Amino acid sequence: MAKVLLHICCGPCATYPLQWLKARNYEVMGYFYNPNIHPYNEYMQRLAGVQDLANAYSLKVIYEEKYNIVDYFQAIAYREHLRCRFCYQIRLEETAHIAKRGKFDFFTSTLLVSKYQKHSWIKEVGETVAAKYNIPFLYEDFRLGYKDTVKISKELGLYRQAYCGCLYSELERYAPKELINATIPRV
Repeated sequence: MAKVLLHICCGPCATYPLQWLKARNYEVMGYFYNPNIHPYNEYMQRLAGVQDLANAYSLKVIYEEKYNIVDYFQAIAYREHLRCRFCYQIRLEETAHIAKRGKFDFFTSTLLVSKYQKHSWIKEVGETVAAKYNIPFLYEDFRLGYKDTVKISKELGLYRQAYCGCLYSELERYAPKELINATIPRV
């Protein structure tokens, strides 16, 4: 049975990929590493949501103990228009590193379930770090199960967030459109 390390951004996004991987006989372990999530209380709610998911599915999860929001902001500073790409890079690089060290056969990410993420960037970054660490990136377009994630996460009572995670996505979700267009550089 092939072992896959599943980067988990949040509990709801993990529901469908986890079921998909298990249905194909992968041995799955989760990895919660998300230095982009802002503010801290949002980070803690998502962490608790992943813990609830892990309990519901008897999933073993590696939890990154550090909250590295400063590292995230330093990585994207003056490159905000590419922030998603740098965010994918930070998270997938660390996932590949952990997967290699843990002797996994593959690594992948729950980011691939969201219809709001830039899949071409995720795939490109995943394949680049896969080559660097000599461990395959398992790309699957999990967006087919996006509606399932909503249904399953509601059934499990998982915390459901209203934005991707970073300060910019929070601003895009809640601020008036005029403010966003004047403030955030676009891709």
